[in-house]
Amino acid sequence: MNQQQNSNDDWPGRRIGLPPDGPRSIARLGRRIVALAIDWGFAVIVSVAFFDYDSLATLGVFVAAQIVLLITANGSFGHLITGMRVVPLTGGLLGLWRPIVRTLLVAIVIPAVIWDADQRGMHDRVAGTLLVRR
Repeated sequence: MNQQQNSNDDWPGRRIGLPPDGPRSIARLGRRIVALAIDWGFAVIVSVAFFDYDSLATLGVFVAAQIVLLITANGSFGHLITGMRVVPLTGGLLGLWRPIVRTLLVAIVIPAVIWDADQRGMHDRVAGTLLVRR
């Protein structure tokens, strides 16, 4: 019973002071996957329209859109559509370096699929960011 009680008192983001659900809680996997699909779909559409669906162009469009939108809107198209935003762990503004580092690590995939107990990918840990619900 005690072990079950402890698991009910634990949630992703608890160790860093975030609520279990609602605004500013850690964004869960389902939302993240949908957001990534939206963002990649956007990159594919632009790549097909302007770059003859070149794979490097698709990746370049994805990276450029991520960086620009993170800097200007704290989230990509997919993040914003699915009700998420990227915020610095320490508060304040994302600045320029966090979106660039975070996006480049997402682009090489591996850091994005290595998660900690708070469901933060290595890309978020290195960049000092959180993907939270709005």
